[in-house]
Amino acid sequence: MHKTKYKAPFHVSLKNKRHWHDNTKLVDEIFRIGRGYLENQGFTEVVTPHIVRASGACENIDTLFEVSVDKQHNWFDGRRGYLAQTGQLYLESLVPELGKVYCSGPSFRAEPESDHRHLAEFHMIEIEFAGTFDKLLNYIEGFLSNIAHSISDYPEPGVLGLTEDDVERLKSYPRKFDRITYDEAIDELAELDEDINWGDDISSKRERMLVENHSNNPILITRYPDPMHNHGKEIEVEKFFNMLPDKQNKGRVLSSDCILPFAGEAVGSAARVHKADELERRLLNSRMYKRLQNKGGDIDDFNWYLSRIKNDGSVPHAGCGFGMARIIQWIKGSPSVLHGVTFPLNRMNLI
Repeated sequence: MHKTKYKAPFHVSLKNKRHWHDNTKLVDEIFRIGRGYLENQGFTEVVTPHIVRASGACENIDTLFEVSVDKQHNWFDGRRGYLAQTGQLYLESLVPELGKVYCSGPSFRAEPESDHRHLAEFHMIEIEFAGTFDKLLNYIEGFLSNIAHSISDYPEPGVLGLTEDDVERLKSYPRKFDRITYDEAIDELAELDEDINWGDDISSKRERMLVENHSNNPILITRYPDPMHNHGKEIEVEKFFNMLPDKQNKGRVLSSDCILPFAGEAVGSAARVHKADELERRLLNSRMYKRLQNKGGDIDDFNWYLSRIKNDGSVPHAGCGFGMARIIQWIKGSPSVLHGVTFPLNRMNLI
């Protein structure tokens, strides 16, 4: 039987009218600042679909919610439909024409955990643009530091539920984050006496250790192992199929996770493969695709995207997804992601 760590019903928080008011105001302000930053950088907002095929899934395809209209749990005409987890591929398909695009919307995850790190629904702001991996890291730093410093300058922080200590903490965050490779992160953890091997996942506990080792500031962990490279052993690290291999570092991909104090990993990012033949090869050899096959799916779920790239071509590009609930959790200095949303939804809480 699945054991649950978090037991308090979420509606208890709504009895605290002050929390309800402050949280809503803070969320509104953070989204306004985030959107403003992207618009100032020349990004165009795109409305992406929220009922999708498997092309709207993240790498852990087993956490998809199915959308059905019949007793066989099918979408119309016997096809499979799901609630979207990401708008990434839809954004990518528009990069050649628009250059810089972003979307804002819910991400649905059938997470079995009911704890202080996971939600079944949370909001994402995602970007894709024609450009380099280094430019991507700069955008991540700019988006996050702009939120932190703008909130710290808010004329009445108490209205947002923030204390003077919160304001000072937000002011102290640097605008440029420490950048370490995955290999360096593993070495750091080993030096901190953590029992870890190369290829292991960096758990939430390990994320906290790394943040503390970097003065409790945000960090960017870059160049993760490529799950499709033969490393001579099985590795735990799992990444989306179209992350671009790093030509200068064999067996690594140009990817990054941004780790925030309090919240942990809040932004996943990478440069993208943009050549059709390599895209299809990586998809068919990915763990994600094997899981899709186990669910009865096949490459047809991705044909619209692959056809778009084959017929119209693409350009070198990169992108990321900002997990807004964890970003709000970081701004508040809260130990729980449940405080990053007004109406938390998980396995135990459904209204």
